[in-house]
Amino acid sequence: MANIKSQIKRNRQNEKRRQRNKAVRSEVKTRVKVAQTAADAGAPDSADKTREAQKRLGKAASKGTIHKNAAARRTSRLMRRAKTG
Repeated sequence: MANIKSQIKRNRQNEKRRQRNKAVRSEVKTRVKVAQTAADAGAPDSADKTREAQKRLGKAASKGTIHKNAAARRTSRLMRRAKTG
């Protein structure tokens, strides 16, 4: 464990960020999964679920939680699936 004050603070900050990023990534996965199942089932509210998943992906990318290209790729896959479903 670090003895330096600034490093102790840095460790605290890193832990907070890690937990926040983990929660955001988990929520993104959940939203995408819900949107995909709604699109596959042809649910009437699938457009809303897709929009919500798209919003969460964009937000996660803008905050740097996931890479912007990864967000774009996932959004593209989601939209393609919603269109066919």
